[in-house]
Amino acid sequence: MKNRIVSLDYMRGVVIVLMAIDHASSAFNGGRFAADSHFFYRPGMELPVDQFLTRWITHLCAPAFLFLAGAALALSIERRVRDGHSNWSINRRLLVRGSLIALLDVIWISIFWAPGRILLQVLYAIGISMILMIPLRTLSNRWLAGIAIGFFIGAESILNALGSSTDQSTSVLLTLTLYPGLVDVFACLYPVLPWLAMMILGWVFGRYLLTWWGTETTRRALPVILSVVGVIALFLFVLLRGLNGYGNMALLRDDSSLVQWLLVSKYPPSLTFVLLEGGLIALVLGGLFWRENRRDKPMGRNHPLLVFGQTSLFFYLLHIPILEVTARLFGLQKSAGLSMTYVAAAGVLIALYPLCRWYRSYKRAHPNSPLQYI
Repeated sequence: MKNRIVSLDYMRGVVIVLMAIDHASSAFNGGRFAADSHFFYRPGMELPVDQFLTRWITHLCAPAFLFLAGAALALSIERRVRDGHSNWSINRRLLVRGSLIALLDVIWISIFWAPGRILLQVLYAIGISMILMIPLRTLSNRWLAGIAIGFFIGAESILNALGSSTDQSTSVLLTLTLYPGLVDVFACLYPVLPWLAMMILGWVFGRYLLTWWGTETTRRALPVILSVVGVIALFLFVLLRGLNGYGNMALLRDDSSLVQWLLVSKYPPSLTFVLLEGGLIALVLGGLFWRENRRDKPMGRNHPLLVFGQTSLFFYLLHIPILEVTARLFGLQKSAGLSMTYVAAAGVLIALYPLCRWYRSYKRAHPNSPLQYI
């Protein structure tokens, strides 16, 4: 794509690699740690360092996917606005693509991860967030940033106030929007509002990026700006985690060990989770933008991270059934060791790389096909 900002694709590729590790662990690893939530963790619970860190490094995935989706959408939509596309055509595109992505969790991912149930995970959060951006995109950057940041600051108070509801209809609404849970046949780990807030931040970033990328001065300042934002976010994380009170979604430190400091609530995302992962996203993106600015050493167009980053949804839809079916065929489902996690992750990345390259080429050759939505 002309004038494509490949740092965003590389960042998405980094996330794909981490995601493959997490999902390989879900398929093969009998000792997988998944108590990164105040719902599941109990004080004094054992935290094996190798299992914990394998899980922890993948926390970057969901917030980065939502942030990058927001940034990419803003770049695409704002360019369409500048090119004279009507609001109706833009909104229709968001509605169709968002609906399709959310539906894929129901009709595809649920088959492999939750047979007999409807599992709503990250595709649900991305798809519904896209749809909700139809009215939200009319707001200014200041309003959008204020809504997102305000939600993250106040989410714990909101959940404390609403979480005790026992009314079934209210519980369904809370599960789909705010509070992860299981209601009847629905299992939702990614209620839409916290992840919509992350997409909003990405959208605001994408709008600014469209302007910043236009001049050499602002483009070269971008890595510095992101690094400063990342350091500030990590400082606030350390402050809140150290205070060990509000902002941790009731998942408090048992002691001062490193794993306890890093044990933050993903389900639902606490303010400390958002600050930690957001700070890391900013720092990694800053490094990638710095690398992209080095015109003397251009980034390779067939680098695996770039290929995966430019075919992320295609990879996502294929790697889950490959991992799950392989684990079952060899009798290793949730029974192998941690080493098998990394072997399986490497295997699925290697196996899908040539297919992702082919898909990228085919999609570019047919830009107006239905594949534009995947």
